[in-house]
Amino acid sequence: MKLAILTTAALLALGTTGAYADACSGRDHTGGTIAGGVLGGVLGGVLSNGNGVGIIGGALLGGLAGNAISRDMDCEDRPYAARSYDESFHGPIGRRYAWNRGPNHGYIVTNREYYRGPRLCRDFTQVVYRRGREFDRGGTACRRRDGSWEFL
Repeated sequence: MKLAILTTAALLALGTTGAYADACSGRDHTGGTIAGGVLGGVLGGVLSNGNGVGIIGGALLGGLAGNAISRDMDCEDRPYAARSYDESFHGPIGRRYAWNRGPNHGYIVTNREYYRGPRLCRDFTQVVYRRGREFDRGGTACRRRDGSWEFL
């Protein structure tokens, strides 16, 4: 069963390469969302030993991160940033998670953690340096009951 789930996720990843390329053209962020979701699902499956909740949570977090990251980055930079983005939501508050790909680089910091009613939330800042320009973006994400993060 685990092998079937991981194989399906891998096939989906191969099938989204065209959509990912469209997102790189600057038209929209759908490809980044899809690619992030597939990558997050595969990673969630591996880390949770094929647990369905882990796969779904990884896919949702990956998709949201892929969408946010795709706005300010070149296509080649996204895999480096996505890893840092994911680590920031699972790591200590205030820690800087940096990525670097030649002249393009950046970092993500989860600034604070708090509760909105029963939901755990984190405010974050993402800074990207691309072609000599700095792009700053902040936001908030709250954890859903299933463990995935929803960007507000």
